[in-house]
Formats: sequence, C-alpha cells, structure tokens
Amino acid sequence: MFSFSDSSADLLFILTIASTVIALFALIMTIVLFSRMNKFKKAYITLQTFLSGTKLEDLLKANLKEVRELSQQVANHGSRINQAENKLRGGIDRAELIRFNSFDNMGAELSFALALLNQEGTGVVLTGIHSIEECRVYAKPVEKGQAMVKLNPEEKQAIERACNTIKV
Repeated sequence: MFSFSDSSADLLFILTIASTVIALFALIMTIVLFSRMNKFKKAYITLQTFLSGTKLEDLLKANLKEVRELSQQVANHGSRINQAENKLRGGIDRAELIRFNSFDNMGAELSFALALLNQEGTGVVLTGIHSIEECRVYAKPVEKGQAMVKLNPEEKQAIERACNTIKV
C-alpha cells in the first residue's frame, strides 16, 4: 500500500531532481551570458579605442575642453569687437569738402567748407574764407548733423553730404 514515508521519499527525490535541473539550467544560462558579456566587452573596447590607440572618452574630453576654450575666446573677441565698433563710431570717418568763391572779384574757388563728422553726424565744420589780403578759418561744432550756430549754404551742403555717406 501507500505509506507516508514512501510518498515523502518520492516527493523529495522529485524535488531534488527538479532543483538539480533548475540549477543546471541556471549554470548553463550563466555560462552563455558570461560568454555574451565577454563578446560585448571586446566590442565596447574596440569601439572605445581607435587605430591610433586613442580612447574615445579621452578624445571627447579633449574636444570638450577645446570647445570651452574657443567659446571663451569668442566671448573675448566679441567684447573687443564691440569696443572697436564704439571707437569707430566715435571717430571722424566722414569728410566732405566744398570749394567756393567767397567774394565776387575772387577766382579759383580758394574758400572752402570742410565737414568732419563721425557715424552719428557729430563733429566740426571748418570754413576757410579767402580774400585778397587774408585768409580766415572758422570752426563750428556739429551735433547729429545740426549746427548750433548759423551756417552759410556751403557749410550746410558739406554737412549734408557728409551725413549721407555710407555708414558702417
């Protein structure tokens, strides 16, 4: 007949066989996974190292450092360019000369109006009046294309032409 000790022994035997099969399956899977991991590791090392022997990580770090340095240089150059542009705008870069006869009996257009202006139209207009006995030079300030004092037509023309030149 059927006894408790026989069924327990059979059950224990079946459990031992099942656990042995599971352990063997786990061992085989571990070996397969370990083999795949080694292949992946070799492929990763191959990917990380170029023919020159340089590692990708080192190369990326060097490139990142270079990009940071270049960004800093660009920022420095930008501020220097702004300073140069401000200086350029403030410097005299427009000159227009109008020659004329200040008196009816004079010839050769020896009198002149010279406008010297910057980018904003600020500067000076110099006027030289030539006569038989003497030559006088006058300087009149100009702010944004307008003078604060009375101008003769030649001075106005010189300022207008200077203001209409190409701006940088």
